[in-house]
Amino acid sequence: MLNQRFLPWVMWFLPLIFFGFQFILRLFPGLIVSEFLEKYKITATDFGLFASLYYIGYASMQLPMAFLLDKFGPRKVISLSAFLCAFATALFAFFDHWSLALVSRFLIGVGSVAGFLGVSKIISGWFLQKYYSRMVGLTFSFGLLGALYGGLPMSAFIEKLGWEKVNIALGGVAFFLAIFIFCFVRDKTAPSTENNLAIFSKIKMLFSYKPLLFLGLSNFLMVGALEGFADVWGIPYLIATYHISKPQAASVLSFIFMGMLIGGPLLAYFSEKYRSPYWVTSLCGISMSLLLLTILMCPLFISLTLLKGMMFLIGICCCYQVIVFTIGTQLVPASLTSLAVALLNCINMLGGSFFHTIIGRLMDFIEPPVLQTLVGPPTYLASTYTYTLLLIPLASLVGALLVGISKIKSARPISIEDVSFSQLSLK
Repeated sequence: MLNQRFLPWVMWFLPLIFFGFQFILRLFPGLIVSEFLEKYKITATDFGLFASLYYIGYASMQLPMAFLLDKFGPRKVISLSAFLCAFATALFAFFDHWSLALVSRFLIGVGSVAGFLGVSKIISGWFLQKYYSRMVGLTFSFGLLGALYGGLPMSAFIEKLGWEKVNIALGGVAFFLAIFIFCFVRDKTAPSTENNLAIFSKIKMLFSYKPLLFLGLSNFLMVGALEGFADVWGIPYLIATYHISKPQAASVLSFIFMGMLIGGPLLAYFSEKYRSPYWVTSLCGISMSLLLLTILMCPLFISLTLLKGMMFLIGICCCYQVIVFTIGTQLVPASLTSLAVALLNCINMLGGSFFHTIIGRLMDFIEPPVLQTLVGPPTYLASTYTYTLLLIPLASLVGALLVGISKIKSARPISIEDVSFSQLSLK
């Protein structure tokens, strides 16, 4: 009896560790920007490409990973994904070729997809349906602890041990996670037998619905505060502008993830209380835009204490994504909700790739690198970071406006009659 009561929590806990761990892998490049530029003799444009490949790999595997989890079960898929992260990290650690570094970053993005999707599959199989939303919220809260650990503590380890040794250690952690998940996690539900034709018909249906696409585009534009600023470019910006150490900069940025710990439930509460998910999402986009504009344009008037408070508020606003996923599931019939969430998350992660690539190119356009890369890493002025990062709040403002357009176009959600019988019944 005791075993049956706690078994679902054991099945949930090990994939949860992997979900939190992949946040550390995701944030790692932001902690080693200068060291990375020096090792590979590259510029901000090249580094932007490197950082963006994680998001390209993550986005490209959203829909395929959902199918793999249904077909083979979370035990095999999550353990294989953790092993892929271990292999990619080792590839990055033991080989100095730039092309292999790019491949490594892409593979880490591919492997990380099974983090949240795998935990979600575990929850749906091992817990009652009425606990699903509660468990997903708990998963995000615990998973974000990985993001917090990936900031100041990881920065301290890098300062003490060097980033290459820390990178090797991360690969070892991923390898042992793969073994533990494979040995102890068990699948609860039987593999899916759905016909591939039915799956592709559902995907085609999603792309034919404009309100969902406008919602995805707004999410794409508003994601820069998290995936552009917090993940990578925020640390070098704070170091250049406030002349603080890397651990201090990581500590300041960690307040974004602290805000996200309460942002999801808080925004969900206001969305449900006032029955206005579109307005809540738009307000988050506008608030992020104003906060980042203030931070970028008025650094002389912002103390580190005030800056941490503003980062905390940005973190709360970053949880607009929870509301976006909720809106997306309401726009489609029940048979398409999982695919709708995967599609929105795919577009969301492509936004991360967009911001990293464009920011890197803009930095080199504003301040072209010189031959100093032959003797050391290229350095950029604080003003270069400021002008370049203005892209994030401006895009967030446009995204907030597009949420309103999505609401206007969603006069009628997709009904079951919109999908032909043959599309839904093929097995």
